[in-house]
Amino acid sequence: MTGAPPGPLEGVRVVELGGIGPTPFAGMYLAELGADVVRVDRPGESNPLAVAGGLRRSRPSIVVDLKGEAGRAVVQRLVDEADVLLEGYRPGVVERLGLGPEECLARNPRLVLARMTGWGQTGPWAGRAGHDITYAAVSGTLHAFGPAERPVAPVPLIGDFAGGSMYVVAGVLAALVARGTTGRGQVVDAAMVDGAAHLLTMVHGLVGAGAWQDERAANLLDGGAPFYDVYECADGRFVAVGALEPAFWAELVHGLGVAVEGEQYDVAVWPAHRAAFSAAFRSRTRDEWAAAFEGTDACVAPVLSLTEAPHHPHLVERGTFAPGPGGTLVPRTGPRLSGTPVRDPGPEPAPGADTTAYLLAHGFSADEVAALRAAGAVVQT
Repeated sequence: MTGAPPGPLEGVRVVELGGIGPTPFAGMYLAELGADVVRVDRPGESNPLAVAGGLRRSRPSIVVDLKGEAGRAVVQRLVDEADVLLEGYRPGVVERLGLGPEECLARNPRLVLARMTGWGQTGPWAGRAGHDITYAAVSGTLHAFGPAERPVAPVPLIGDFAGGSMYVVAGVLAALVARGTTGRGQVVDAAMVDGAAHLLTMVHGLVGAGAWQDERAANLLDGGAPFYDVYECADGRFVAVGALEPAFWAELVHGLGVAVEGEQYDVAVWPAHRAAFSAAFRSRTRDEWAAAFEGTDACVAPVLSLTEAPHHPHLVERGTFAPGPGGTLVPRTGPRLSGTPVRDPGPEPAPGADTTAYLLAHGFSADEVAALRAAGAVVQT
């Protein structure tokens, strides 16, 4: 990104083999942390999840035909000079392309080969298809979401992005730090099912301690408690309540203007408390309740829509969202670093928009690029 300030990963070169979901999110994240990331797309890519969705931003795109020897040689040459190869194919695919760990680490022993899959590189399900919801299901996390009657299908955060992208990025960063000591790269095997399971560590600990029932909406932090739940308001919109501590609970009860009997943590009175809270919240609109609890520690917040959230005063003040394409607002990358700030979101190039410029800037001669384009090994759009 020309003119961008140096980020914490300045000087780290990443080759990202184009895919969908968690792999492009990881590539985007590494780019906005300051790495020199290039996305390698396939000719004629038409999958809407690969060409839309906001995850192509902040790094250039080149189109390379990996089915041909000349195209594979282009990527091998880039990987030889890279610090990280990021790929999200099923196990065995990059090996068949000649870009597996054995070949890449022999050519570039300092390379970090980051592999993002659903089920991992090993195990009886390693080659099986899946998506966020199936990784969440098998890891146990899906079981914990929803009302008592049935689990609900969450947006693809558990496996894809929280359990996938963030874990592969953590693995890349850890491997780069380790390389500073050992001088050698390594393979990062990031599986979404592993990450999704790891995210539930606290709940597993509570289950083991007998402090969590293996049921939905039956526990302190899953909507089972009346002071940690979502309530409908008079206008059909919702507020979220998280008044766990007694002082916060007292502010909630006072703010609602309800009279409740019994102690906060007495499960026997929870149905009566929930009924009182529900009736109170239905008496005013969402925004009226948000205003009523403004400045309190009752832990009451309006449930904002995707279009409302970027305009909340707190998020505006912090600059949580940045201008995006077509006048939209898009989330900025976090966390915030004082000395080496992360980059603002950059443009989303079309597949192959940067092929010629990127190759010329990374060691390929004009004649080589012209020959590759003529042969169809690379494509400039």
